[in-house]
Amino acid sequence: MDAQSLNTLIEQLPKAELHLHIEGTLEPELMMTLAKRNGVALPYESVEAIRAAYQFTDLQSFLDLYHIGTEVVITEQDFYDMTMAYLERVALDNVKHVELFCDTQTYTARGIPVETVLNGIDRALQDGRQHGISSALILCFLRHLSEEDAERTLDAVLPFKHLLAGVGLASSELGHPPSKFRKVFARARAEGLKAVAHAGEEGPPAYIFEALDDLQVVRIDHGVRCLEDPSLVARLRAEQIPLTVCPLSNVALCVVESIEQHNFKDLLEAGLCVTINSDDPAYFGGYMNENYRQTAHALGLNAGDLIRVARNAFNAAFMSDAERQSHLDQLDRLEKEYTQ
Repeated sequence: MDAQSLNTLIEQLPKAELHLHIEGTLEPELMMTLAKRNGVALPYESVEAIRAAYQFTDLQSFLDLYHIGTEVVITEQDFYDMTMAYLERVALDNVKHVELFCDTQTYTARGIPVETVLNGIDRALQDGRQHGISSALILCFLRHLSEEDAERTLDAVLPFKHLLAGVGLASSELGHPPSKFRKVFARARAEGLKAVAHAGEEGPPAYIFEALDDLQVVRIDHGVRCLEDPSLVARLRAEQIPLTVCPLSNVALCVVESIEQHNFKDLLEAGLCVTINSDDPAYFGGYMNENYRQTAHALGLNAGDLIRVARNAFNAAFMSDAERQSHLDQLDRLEKEYTQ
């Protein structure tokens, strides 16, 4: 398949995005707008200066800038505007379902109530259905903080658990193994919330085992280091545990040196349930279609590969069977058109 045909297929694919931090969708223009609206002083004089800062050497260097951006998001309307801007953008990429991570601890530490955060995001997600996008919201605990802090966060959000599909684990991975949060994840699961966790991005394969065994997650976010342990690969393949891989994020944060050196195709050929996602697209240079395009062209993925990846995402999504099937049926039609 030539490059143009591959790009056309990518545009036509219905997509589910399963690894997306809503705070990471804050484009420099909106960051500056919200800063002015709320009277927040940024250490940047212009949109261009903000964008110029988007060069990272590792996860922590990104998190430092990321948290500066979150300081401009304060009111329920801010959370609505940030979320709606993302939904309007990914509608252009034919994204049909999104599962957003939100870190309420980032905001409650500054005195912003949980309900301000969750209600603003949820209101946008409901309105986002006008773009034909279904959604789910996942609360992420910040792993650089204590489990006690996570417990307090869970207490605070339980009155709003009808707005949540699950809980996750994000922020600095190294030195903060999943097992650190065993108790709070058990409580969340008992409340009917699904469990996912970032593991195996910068952390070792052992962290993926801990996420599976100690936190009993149903998905691994990132997971790219799993190939270092053949027994882990065998387990992930046998159980078809979804991996929400974020190729351009991995390049931006120096997990891999270039997209050409990414192990995405190796994961796919190992029989794993891999998906493509954007993670923090405003910071990492690409939303869903750009992640699909660069990955496909750099690694030589074909039409069958891309349709399989898109199908994996819908099968892994927290959505109704009826909604899922309608998207799978469309992928079946595309597969007949492009592979026969």
